[in-house]
Amino acid sequence: MREKLMEMLETRKDEMVEIRRYLHENPELSFKEEKTAQYIEDFYKDKEVDIETNVGNGHGIIVTIKGGSDGKTIGIRADFDALPIKEEADVPFKSKHDGVMHACGHDAHTAYLLILADSLIKCKDEIKGTIKIIHQHAEEVPPGGAKSIVESGKLEDLDAIFGIHVLPLDQAGTVGYHSGYSFNGRTYFKLVIKGRGGHGSSPDKANDAIVAGSHFVTAIQTIISRRINPMTAGVITVGSFDGKGSFNVIKDTIEIEGDIRYSNNEVQQVIKKEFHRMVHGLEEMFDVSCELTYTPDYPPLYNDPELTEFVAEVLKQTEDKDIKDVKEFPKMAPSDDFAYYLENTPGSYFYIGCTPKGVEEPYFNHHPKFDIDEDAILVAAKAVGHVTCSYFERS
Repeated sequence: MREKLMEMLETRKDEMVEIRRYLHENPELSFKEEKTAQYIEDFYKDKEVDIETNVGNGHGIIVTIKGGSDGKTIGIRADFDALPIKEEADVPFKSKHDGVMHACGHDAHTAYLLILADSLIKCKDEIKGTIKIIHQHAEEVPPGGAKSIVESGKLEDLDAIFGIHVLPLDQAGTVGYHSGYSFNGRTYFKLVIKGRGGHGSSPDKANDAIVAGSHFVTAIQTIISRRINPMTAGVITVGSFDGKGSFNVIKDTIEIEGDIRYSNNEVQQVIKKEFHRMVHGLEEMFDVSCELTYTPDYPPLYNDPELTEFVAEVLKQTEDKDIKDVKEFPKMAPSDDFAYYLENTPGSYFYIGCTPKGVEEPYFNHHPKFDIDEDAILVAAKAVGHVTCSYFERS
């Protein structure tokens, strides 16, 4: 089956590229991916699979491939939403939607998985188990699509789950892996500070919310420098400080918004506890009132060590001309809602090098000039294909 599957994928490389370019030209934002979802649904029409649409809180799709005999069930996920970014990449298949761009590679994720899934369907009588293909909406915008798909209960029968992300950290042909905590978790916060307004000449008759907020912006950085283990990672970013008013008026109310990142669940709990403590302290210190919105978005992504080692060994031992190097990648600072699947099912999320040929300093994901070496799409399909075949062989 493996040899047959790889031959099919190689002969369909151009089809993968064609699908990727179509999706790249026609990006849609999170929770608004109606045409993309319809495109995916149409791809599976008249194929011998079960299709479930509108799964979760948006346009999620689950395609179930039932093998020729009973066995374990695995999930394979690809996301398909785009970003609110105006494209600056100089490519002939540039986005047709001004201000919307596939700047994170989800077009490549969907392209590889469509062709891999179709090829697996053609081999399904030789599969000893079941494969659930998860086409996920809204990875980019919290609460995301993954959590709702997990909560739908439609993946409760999974024994393992796998996914990939294209990253320009190495050339196409390189596959990266990382065991344990691999992507940071993320929390959104908004703090409204209410003081008492007044005339700039009479601060004693007012209570300046800007002064209180300025102190808070500086103070919360001590959570990172003095409250968490220096061998772990945490970041607090204030992205918005809205205190605009008149030059001679003491501001009564301001709003602060920001982003918190943490490398594991322990760090998450420490930051949460200290953050709330500082908000209460701010009220006492400056005699202000505070309204705090503190919303965890995505948890830290934890790759199951056993399955990650399995993925690494399978790909290292595979004599495949398109998979040229398999190596450990560092822990990543961004977040990904694939973490929700891994909280529910053991699995591994690994990485596909995609640095464009001849480029020494590629633009990273989410940059308006982000692009990939399209050879990486075939590498993704073959890497996940090898892992899938090996998983059922060992079951």
